[in-house]
Amino acid sequence: MKQNRGYPKISVTRKAENSIHTGHPWIYNTEIEKVEGDYHNGDLVDVLNPRGKYLGTGFINNHSKIRIRLLSRNANDTFDEAFFERRLRYAWEYRKTVMSEDSSCCRIIFGESDHFPGLTVDRFNNILVAQTLSLGTERIKPMLFSLLCKILREDGQKIDGVYERNDVAIRGLEGMEQNKGFFPLEGMPMPDSTKTTIVENGIEYLVDFENGQKTGFFLDQKYNRKAVAKISAGKRVLDCFTHTGSFGLNAAKGGAERVHSVDISADAIAMAEENARRNNLQDKMTFETANVFDLLAGMPGGAKNPYDMIILDPPAFTKSRSTVESAMRGYKEINLRAMKLLPRGGYLATCSCSHFMTEEFFCSMLRSAAFDAQVMLRQVEARQQSPDHPILWNVPETNYLKFYIFQIV
Repeated sequence: MKQNRGYPKISVTRKAENSIHTGHPWIYNTEIEKVEGDYHNGDLVDVLNPRGKYLGTGFINNHSKIRIRLLSRNANDTFDEAFFERRLRYAWEYRKTVMSEDSSCCRIIFGESDHFPGLTVDRFNNILVAQTLSLGTERIKPMLFSLLCKILREDGQKIDGVYERNDVAIRGLEGMEQNKGFFPLEGMPMPDSTKTTIVENGIEYLVDFENGQKTGFFLDQKYNRKAVAKISAGKRVLDCFTHTGSFGLNAAKGGAERVHSVDISADAIAMAEENARRNNLQDKMTFETANVFDLLAGMPGGAKNPYDMIILDPPAFTKSRSTVESAMRGYKEINLRAMKLLPRGGYLATCSCSHFMTEEFFCSMLRSAAFDAQVMLRQVEARQQSPDHPILWNVPETNYLKFYIFQIV
């Protein structure tokens, strides 16, 4: 280990050491054995194994069950501005490579997948929308935001501002307050609007990044929406949990005979209708504010059903391991109903965006629903989140989106 680093030293259990060796960056409060030196929450600390061997350096926070979030496992790293600029440039170069022309609306920073603990940054054309869920990252965000804007502008990208969506309760677990608004950056005037437009898969969307869910738009389903569009020609489509209409719009643009989009939020439906008008698809689409569970329960099944394609894109039914069982029931209910409603030869697109609803759980649920519906599922596609939300195989929490298209046979 490099000497005289100047950081407090935290010794951790053998369990934590093994986890770090597999590449996982989190150390939990129950895995701390000894503390040497004083620190404030959000400071950098060196992590040692029980024998005093260096394991890594990360942000510490006594408020959080995730006590330390590792930033590096290289004892020679110096955590100055140049270090963070290199990492930001690496993240942007990756997006340019994997997203190509789609890099104007993509996730630029995906937390631990990009080695920025607790930080999300989405790009919606000229606006960056950030969410910070780690105290250590919160303390350096002025530097990070400034550097990221500089990097993008040097690359010829137009960036008008950084908007923070820190209006999430999970910040309380890190000892941080909730807030949202434009982040003040030197030399950058505050934009006068909290809405912007993006183009995805050839479809234009109005994005309300102040009031929309999460950061304003779900970018992770970009290529899954394109997969739906590819098989939508001539179909009568029911788009459930439509949010701002994205799956339904892709189906309509893909040649669907008609699309009916449903969401429980009247505001979301209003935005979806506006997006349909923007793309001259309003004549192919109808919209309804309704509870999807109730809607599916009241529809006739099989050949009498007016739809031959159903899309299920629900919000996460579980955000913890303790609620997985009840979430399984919810997922099964909507999938079972959809399978019963569809005629033979119909198509079902279904997904889960919860990390805790693992691939194994989700597939088990689908098999059980198909058995109860007395149908067979012919798999058309199995997909995950788009590559701007990269999955680190050694960090299971980064693998969260399951997406399937089936034909009912």
